[in-house]
Amino acid sequence: MASALLLSITAAVVLSGCGTFSGLLKTDGAGTLGASSEPAAPATVAAVETAEPVTSAATPVAPTAIARGVSELDASPTALTRLPEPEVQLLTWRADDEESSSSALAQRAADTDALEEDYDPWEPFNEKMFTLNRNLDRFILKPAARAYRFVMPEPWQVLIANGFDNINFVPRMVNSLLQGKWGGAGREIGRFLINSTAGIGGLFDPAKDYWGIHKSREDFGQTLGVWGASAGPYLVLPFMEPLTVRDGIGKAVDGFMDPLGYFLPFFWDRLGMKAGDTLNDRALNYDLFQGFEESVIDMYSAVRHGYLQRRQQLIKE
Repeated sequence: MASALLLSITAAVVLSGCGTFSGLLKTDGAGTLGASSEPAAPATVAAVETAEPVTSAATPVAPTAIARGVSELDASPTALTRLPEPEVQLLTWRADDEESSSSALAQRAADTDALEEDYDPWEPFNEKMFTLNRNLDRFILKPAARAYRFVMPEPWQVLIANGFDNINFVPRMVNSLLQGKWGGAGREIGRFLINSTAGIGGLFDPAKDYWGIHKSREDFGQTLGVWGASAGPYLVLPFMEPLTVRDGIGKAVDGFMDPLGYFLPFFWDRLGMKAGDTLNDRALNYDLFQGFEESVIDMYSAVRHGYLQRRQQLIKE
């Protein structure tokens, strides 16, 4: 036993001097100690505790590292094989930096899109027309809608709105065909046939209520957008809803496809029907308009942005 112990001590000194033993502690030794919880052999412990702190030039080992107990190495098996911390922090920093850069680019792109969508070179004129229309709504249309709601119950308002929607199916069907939306055109024909018969001339909407057939929302302004026409500047005209130049052209074309223009050829008759439709729609959305007016500070910008966003979404659909 004494000879074996002396031989082990001699081998440990020789191996530590050439750097091989220190390499074993950094790789295989640490992995072995970390994989097994059994204590090291007495000869090995003695060798570690009694060995002189001899180091090599290639891989220096501090005396405290050699004299460290086996239990401490067991508690931290990767103490001698741990990668430098700055490299890990550098990778984390780079990931955060790339994420921040991508977020900044995405925000910049969104801001650019918003600027392009809210293209309003005629803003001074539009703001004046918007103020005019708002005053007309506040002092004329809104009081009329309030009185209309008093004499016309809401269920009857819904019946009247259904009738106007049923009559105006032609522009929606034609524009669905022009955009290649065959399903939308088929739905419009089906809705017209069902609602004109089972819905008593379109006053009721059994196509939606019982068959789940919803109307399309196509118009010629969307058709021009699908064909690649630019929206053009934002435009507000008296007595009309917000527009773009493209949507104004689309409304004119849709007007030629309105069946009421052929059954009611006189201007004043058509104007009266349009006024009745507008009043009925304002009464149906009375509370919605009221909530919007009370919750929005800059109404002009809010209406413009909301309208342009909605039109863009309809074209994408």
